[in-house]
Amino acid sequence: MTMPPAHPPKPRPGDRVAVISPSQGTPGRLPLPYELGLRRLREDFGLVPVEYPATRLFGSTPQQRAADIHAAFADPQIKAVIATIGGDDQITVLPLLDRELIRANPKPFFGYSDNTNLLLFLRNLGIVSYHGASVMVQLGRPGALHPLTADSLRAALFDSGSYELRPSADFGDVEAHWSDPATFEAEPAMEPAEGWIWHNADKVVEGLGWGGNLEILSWLLMADREIRPVEEYAGQVLYLETSEELPSADEVHRILRNMGERGLLRQFPAVLMARAKGWSFEHPNAAPEKAAYRAAQREAVLRALADYAPDAVAVFDVDFGHTDPQLVIPCGGRIRVDGPARRITVQY
Repeated sequence: MTMPPAHPPKPRPGDRVAVISPSQGTPGRLPLPYELGLRRLREDFGLVPVEYPATRLFGSTPQQRAADIHAAFADPQIKAVIATIGGDDQITVLPLLDRELIRANPKPFFGYSDNTNLLLFLRNLGIVSYHGASVMVQLGRPGALHPLTADSLRAALFDSGSYELRPSADFGDVEAHWSDPATFEAEPAMEPAEGWIWHNADKVVEGLGWGGNLEILSWLLMADREIRPVEEYAGQVLYLETSEELPSADEVHRILRNMGERGLLRQFPAVLMARAKGWSFEHPNAAPEKAAYRAAQREAVLRALADYAPDAVAVFDVDFGHTDPQLVIPCGGRIRVDGPARRITVQY
């Protein structure tokens, strides 16, 4: 990539958008949040969702998922592409993708978690993409979309200007079973948010956004896929989030330490760290345990930054990633981190 990524043309209400499962066909097993997400795309955003052969196919092959990606980007009637959900093996799809076909047909792509693979793939093709907003999770949220999620997604989908991210007064990370219709009768439980936490907030940094889910980034680094020479990231803004697998603070520190040893971490004068999800079905932590988990993760990040990027501005508990609400982060778009004013602004 020699030029900054460009923003692809945005859809308009009434346009067709592809709904694909680049990681796994979870809609085939858990249709309730998926159908709700499709309905909201139609009714709340005025878009026409178009499914592909592997969208609901649980156990689809990488070849089938790559074919859906190619079909979605090649179709001139499709104006944006939205992932249904994440997974854990999208890295196997990347070698099958036709870079020239996708480069010649740039479109906004929305997804997060395992979709970090495709987000960085598109960024390296010179296409700005959007970290956030899956059909099953954010659009399929029980009760209603969180207002901050809806506002950010609407701006990212349809607008092209500057957008200020705002901290939420509440947040949630406790889930209910998607197979139970009662789950969707009321909004999920929320708890008070403590706001963003700023570190080294004495400067203003503006640069292109790079990052994604930390665990997926570690896999890409191990496989040496979609990682450019470290010098190309100089002056950019790193954004990171962790998943529902709740990686330990030690694991978070080790990943960042290895990024530091590679010379990658010091390239970023600003780091945005999403609020860590502290609850899962396997680890149903109470509020004090979740707070301790988040604090330990923040400390792990600060230890790595102290060793490899001591002057970087860092902002913790930003509302993106795996907690609710979820703000959309532009992958390859400009991000302005204003420490003195305590403001974060993105270009959608």
